[in-house]
Amino acid sequence: MDLLTKRWIIQPSNALLQKTICDALNIHPIIAQLLINRQITSPSQASSFLSAEMSFLFNPFLLTDMDRAVARIEQAQKKSEKILIYGDYDVDGVTSSALLRRLFNRLGIQTVNYIPHRMEEGYGLNQEIAPFAKSQGIHLLITVDCGINAFGPIEAINAAGIDVIVIDHHEPDGHKLPAAFAVIDPKRTDCLYPFKHLSAVGLVAKLMQAILGHIPLEDLDLVALGTVADVVPLRGENRIFVKNGLPFIEKTNKPGLQALLEVAKIAGKKMKPYYIGFILGPRLNAAGRMDSATISLDLLLSEVPSEAYALANSLEAHNLTRQKMQSEVVEEAMSMIEADEILKAQAIIVVAKPGWHKGVLGIVASRIVDKYNRPTVVISIEDGVGTGSARSVDGFHLHEALTSCAAVLENYGGHKRAAGLRLKHDNIDNFRQAINDYAQAALGQEKFIPSLQIDGEIPLSVLDLSLIETIGSMEPYGEGNPTPVFCSRNLIVKSPPMLMGKDTIKFWVSDGDKAFSAVGFGMGSFKDMVKLGAQVDIAYTLGIDDWNKAPVVQLMLKDIKEVKPLE
Repeated sequence: MDLLTKRWIIQPSNALLQKTICDALNIHPIIAQLLINRQITSPSQASSFLSAEMSFLFNPFLLTDMDRAVARIEQAQKKSEKILIYGDYDVDGVTSSALLRRLFNRLGIQTVNYIPHRMEEGYGLNQEIAPFAKSQGIHLLITVDCGINAFGPIEAINAAGIDVIVIDHHEPDGHKLPAAFAVIDPKRTDCLYPFKHLSAVGLVAKLMQAILGHIPLEDLDLVALGTVADVVPLRGENRIFVKNGLPFIEKTNKPGLQALLEVAKIAGKKMKPYYIGFILGPRLNAAGRMDSATISLDLLLSEVPSEAYALANSLEAHNLTRQKMQSEVVEEAMSMIEADEILKAQAIIVVAKPGWHKGVLGIVASRIVDKYNRPTVVISIEDGVGTGSARSVDGFHLHEALTSCAAVLENYGGHKRAAGLRLKHDNIDNFRQAINDYAQAALGQEKFIPSLQIDGEIPLSVLDLSLIETIGSMEPYGEGNPTPVFCSRNLIVKSPPMLMGKDTIKFWVSDGDKAFSAVGFGMGSFKDMVKLGAQVDIAYTLGIDDWNKAPVVQLMLKDIKEVKPLE
């Protein structure tokens, strides 16, 4: 999608509310406006958001069935019963499994971990787990990051004389719940918990809080890791977990995480959600995508440095394989779309092909969404069955869309922005038609035009390192709390744009008072538009350039609009 087509949506300033928050908390007006833009509109909300103290965590027993889960685990502890932890194969599932294992180690409970193989067993609980658990002498099975809609498998586990506790954050099937001893899911319709957006690892942390009376600070590294990787909103309790947990990743005492940081070449760096989302997360996910996520779990639980480094290097190799395979599938999928004008024009892009590796489908769908700004479903076909991953855009709820297509699906699950599904090969065309029919009512054409949310218009004259430090109080940034974007208008281009690397431009701009360098990654196409002396409007985030010099403000470009070309 051409960057020139972006619609700028500039948030309106609210001077009265801004003053109320500023006066109450003695904060900068720009911080107050950023808070308002994120629907934080009272001094008490603003104070909680900015401080993000652990003391602001809610009572874990407000979660429906938390009392039953705690009582059953305490019973298992007293009776020396053996527990099986059944986790999903993504980072949230793996960190949840590791965190729960650490809790049970503290309690002296004998534990077995089980993570299904993505390619051989698929997502979630399966029917085969009941006889396996019984053969292992299991008395209690706990699911993490799965199980909320596993009605059949849970009935089979119950029939084997094994109790089940479900810890999940996915959408339930309406009011229907599995017949488990306890079901902890803030999204169940009868759960009145004040914060609905916890990841699975966040829910396990709440279980720790309920059993121990606190969450051990040294385990916040796992909580922050899984929370960021699962792309849940960094608001409320998620923000508390991540803001407090990031420093514990930097100074982690876990040999597995230490090895992962070293192998990924980010040891010693100040930890940011970016490093989790784009460096650590992909490596931990790579094992589950290419082979077995047990490798990632073993790494997080490892207590032996030499073993940890071997496992971290194995993840590195899997990640390189994943990157190569992902590139090949992206290229094939993009070619299919470009070659089919009907497919390219549809509201929802659905592409399918035999042989695509199931482990990279979600990433491929994300790349297609980035290019076409349309919800996308990527399906791999094998033995007459399609396995798909879907990603969405703002304003289109994937789980609701899939629910409308349930008649042509074997099963499905997920969230607003990401989902997975299985269907018969013969139903792919019917599914494509059904989801596009649904989209006609849910999506307007304006959804296909990329928009850029801008927090406010400011003059360059107010920019300095002090302001950047002040705005840093809004960190950590991520889903639900994006990096602040500003715009400045009627600037003069003070230097010819330089093309750096493959697709990055750099030039200087001035408002007549101050001048700053502006860098645009992936914006090489703007080079011919930006001329020395031209007048432009720019949208940007604030950065610091300290390469071989004292730090100075740098503008990280998001978009450029030409106001007046050079005459």
